[in-house]
Amino acid sequence: MSRTVRVAAGVFAPGHLGALTRYVPFELVDAVLEETRTRERRLRDLPSRVGVYFLLGLGLFSGIGYLRVWAKLVAGLDDLAVPRASEKALRDLRRRLGPAPMKALFDALAGPIAGPRTPGVTYRGLRTVAIDGCNSLKVPETEANRTWLGLRRNPNGWAGYPTLRLVALVETGTRGLLAAAIGSSRSGELTRARSTTPGP
Repeated sequence: MSRTVRVAAGVFAPGHLGALTRYVPFELVDAVLEETRTRERRLRDLPSRVGVYFLLGLGLFSGIGYLRVWAKLVAGLDDLAVPRASEKALRDLRRRLGPAPMKALFDALAGPIAGPRTPGVTYRGLRTVAIDGCNSLKVPETEANRTWLGLRRNPNGWAGYPTLRLVALVETGTRGLLAAAIGSSRSGELTRARSTTPGP
């Protein structure tokens, strides 16, 4: 039994992090990093490309910590010299990247999945979509987050953490994400929905 691992060249060889490149090719990630000017300025053990895949991994495995997410991402790269990452190195990598490349990657990938003749995605020639929101996404209680998001009042008093309101537009037949908007839970769902802009 054999397997082929496709990697980027040189020092960035471990920077693709396995199976995620099947859905998010590293050429796309590199293009997003160039577009947002977030590529590292010097060669690092954990380049910006690694940071993008790490952030995607944090979204996939949201219930576990940084080091366990890292272990899952590099589990299939036994034959490569993958750097050992500390929690501090991964936290610094995340901060260095910021939100811009993830927003650009979302904009590049969001959009309809089904073709116009795919069964179950249209009604009388129109693509069916749904919009919904939630306001239970907790964020760290920092001064910046409290200033931006505020605290919500519950029947029992004030909420312990600031929360985000997420509103998403979804293709109903495939559950493909078309657009999303995130902001303070103080703004209503309809207000946030108006700021969603569908992808390509």
